[in-house]
Amino acid sequence: MKFHYTFQNLLGTVYRKGDVLFTGDGNCVVSPVGNKITVYNLKQNKSNTLSFESYYNYTAVDISPNGSTLLAINEKGEAQMISLLTCTVIHRYKFKQQVNAVKFSPDGKYFAACCDDTVFIMTAPCTFTGEFRSFVMKRVFKRSRDEVTCLDWSSCSKLLAVGSKDTTTKIYTVDYLDNLNMYSLSGHTDKIVGVFFEKKSLDLITVSRNGQVCLWEANIDSDDLVVSDVQISHRKKRKLKKEEQSEDEVDEKAVIEKDKEYESDTEEAETENKKEDEKRLLYKKLGRHYIGDEIRRAHHKVKLTAAQYHKETKLLVTGFSTGIFFLHEMPDVNLIHTLSISEHRISSIAISSPGDWIAFGCPNIGQLLVWEWQSEQYVMKQQGHSLDMTCLTYSPDGLYIVTGGYDGKVKVWNTTNGFCFVTFNEHKSTVTSITFSSNKKFFVSASLDGTVRCYDLTRYRNFRTLTSPSLVQFSCVALDASSEICAAGGQDVFEIFLWSIKFGKLLDVLGGHEAPVSCLAFSPALGSSRLISASWDKTVRLWDCIETSADCETVQLTSDALQVAFRPDGEEFAVSTLDGNITFFNTTTCDQTGSIEGRNDLGSGKADTDLITPEKMLKTKAFTTICYSADGSCILGGGNSKHVCLYSVKESILIHKFVITQNRSLDAVNDFINRKLMTDFGNMALVEERGDLEGGDVNIRLPGVKEGDMADRSSKPEVRVHGVRFSPSGDSLAVAATEGLLLYGQGAGLDGTFRPFHLESSSTPYAVKQLLAEESWGSALVAAIQLNEHTYIQQCVEAVPPRDINLTVSNLDDEYADRLLTSMARLLEDSRHLEHLLLWVKAIVSARKRKFPPTALLALERILTVKYSQLSKIRLCVRCVSCDFNKYTIRCIKSVGDMALKMEVDEAEDSDKDSSGRGTCSDSD
Repeated sequence: MKFHYTFQNLLGTVYRKGDVLFTGDGNCVVSPVGNKITVYNLKQNKSNTLSFESYYNYTAVDISPNGSTLLAINEKGEAQMISLLTCTVIHRYKFKQQVNAVKFSPDGKYFAACCDDTVFIMTAPCTFTGEFRSFVMKRVFKRSRDEVTCLDWSSCSKLLAVGSKDTTTKIYTVDYLDNLNMYSLSGHTDKIVGVFFEKKSLDLITVSRNGQVCLWEANIDSDDLVVSDVQISHRKKRKLKKEEQSEDEVDEKAVIEKDKEYESDTEEAETENKKEDEKRLLYKKLGRHYIGDEIRRAHHKVKLTAAQYHKETKLLVTGFSTGIFFLHEMPDVNLIHTLSISEHRISSIAISSPGDWIAFGCPNIGQLLVWEWQSEQYVMKQQGHSLDMTCLTYSPDGLYIVTGGYDGKVKVWNTTNGFCFVTFNEHKSTVTSITFSSNKKFFVSASLDGTVRCYDLTRYRNFRTLTSPSLVQFSCVALDASSEICAAGGQDVFEIFLWSIKFGKLLDVLGGHEAPVSCLAFSPALGSSRLISASWDKTVRLWDCIETSADCETVQLTSDALQVAFRPDGEEFAVSTLDGNITFFNTTTCDQTGSIEGRNDLGSGKADTDLITPEKMLKTKAFTTICYSADGSCILGGGNSKHVCLYSVKESILIHKFVITQNRSLDAVNDFINRKLMTDFGNMALVEERGDLEGGDVNIRLPGVKEGDMADRSSKPEVRVHGVRFSPSGDSLAVAATEGLLLYGQGAGLDGTFRPFHLESSSTPYAVKQLLAEESWGSALVAAIQLNEHTYIQQCVEAVPPRDINLTVSNLDDEYADRLLTSMARLLEDSRHLEHLLLWVKAIVSARKRKFPPTALLALERILTVKYSQLSKIRLCVRCVSCDFNKYTIRCIKSVGDMALKMEVDEAEDSDKDSSGRGTCSDSD
């Protein structure tokens, strides 16, 4: 089994904080997710997390007008210029302070960034000229008296409007202009949240935090802006004029003559000055409007937290701290629509280029919404766990992942598109464990609220709730291979409870442990009822659930047991203990077969509040979650660390160590604390900085402040791995960590390495092409499998005629047939030749009368399930009522085709008439 896993996608977290924006075509939403960026394709209903990451959380992002470059800046001011074509970082820059906003100019030549009270204008890479010069400083403005909050470019890319906390809006120029130096607009009574230019105009709209909207009219157009011939500032121009006047020699006669000329030209100079004043840019306030007065009357703490303006349709969208947004039509400020999407602050708003979709980001609950305001429907509504995940499990076919969290929610995620399609809220406390049934029809979750709930994936409902005679906090749950018996262990009551899933009755209570039961696991072997329980009393007990007696086999350990896992064949089980070891035992004899000491592999990861050395901290590390690989040859483990370790069971050695994150915004990521932050009074990283919240209060509650919680303190979340699981097919693995649900996948050639299989000297890409040209299908396919290159295998499979598939498969050896069957899953996922590939699968399965690798069959089952669901949406059945949508869709397509055909016939008849008329005229002439 190969273990070249690479990062694929991030699930479980859809938005953290920062700017949400649409791509140029309006089909994708770009969302910063911690120190990563996720792109949600709304047309194809897929999500993709870009592979690169930053050292801190992203806060400001923007896309260039041509859609090829993404500029992302984290909370420490480190900027990354990212190519969306290759998904790689092509340039970096450090602003050395937090950037509040960043935006590209409409022509794509420049971009502006706001840092504290300073505005930087820099050159952007000019891809159309082939010249790459990024982060070259163009202009620097430091005219604001407080922090700059927002900015916007004019359509001509000559002016930049900047709003700040000092309630003013300043207009800067990229190039030095003769009729404008800098212009300041005032009139608001609170900080500026949004400032927007009108399309092809210099008119402005400014929005402040207290709901004031001001409309400003410019006296000139963008074409009237005059660029100076000499690009120097107005101050330098005046200084040079004074120097020239002082250097000239003074002649008395010349002075007298100049005075006479001056008296005669006074009137001309006055008229010229008037003309120059008329050409200068001046603004006039057209009006002031107030948005959300009714909300502020009911809740005086309500603030306008986000605003966005669509210049083509003149739509203004404003979001408030209570989760309400307004949609107004400008410039009359007519209310079109209002809706409450949540009870938490809206921090970012984006409007698609056509103006039909609006995206909202709510950081407090990690919610991302896309609303179509014309039809008043959600295009996308995704929300992750508000708190950390605690557990996860794969479905038997690997198509779904179910997660539970501290917030008591249970979410089901689709691994194909990365979206959550159902959320269960029945639990009232932390979900501690989840397990799937072997028949894929339901799953079971345990919680600290004293219930074990069974959820149906067909109707998406909680069809069974299992409870104990007395209230017990359940810490773990397990299902047997037949999916008929459910077992749950207590955390405060040291007993194991057994229920019947079918009848929902309590069958038995197993006692014997003297400490909380930390984990349960049934044997995966069919027909077996062996149950293993691990406890903090340093024992592991093996039970036979079918027997009525409570006798069990006890295995003594050297430390508290944290997790237990069965090997897929059920002949071996592994136990992780508090001393950082993983011990392996034989299921039949209970003899120890191996041991792994992995404490040093987890790493120390010192937090800001730790007062002990990393060496002492390392002694507290242990594997809190473990999982066998699909073939049982390796075991995966994670704990309170940023590392996930993969070990070989047979050799007891470390194969690979995954670093799940490099995000310094999380705690315990660094192995050592920066000594520059250590003082006599403690770690300076624990000192909080003041900042604006949704209610305008500061983070640090001062004595005498009446509003807010005086004991409230912000803290960085600590990096932890709460669960690890291999997919049943073995081609991917999932890690539930502080940042979310991370998916790692593998594939031939995905990591750029060459891994041949039984390679021969004659197996070359040129030989494969020659054999295909000679129609030697079997030899070409064998050579492609030996090369183990997906491209050549696909060429061979698609080149073989359907009538020769059975003959080609019958001549393959068993090893080659197994590898070809494994490749079929990926071919079915990528290729459009579905029927042709299904003929290959049928030929491989029917030609070999033996047992195939279960991982290959599970991968095929997963992709065929996806294909079936896709085809079922376009299947037509006249008798079936549920297919009316398809029937009406085909009718619509048919009617449109008939109309197009009729129009073509009419045009042909008209052309014939014209030609015949012209012919008649020529004959008469």
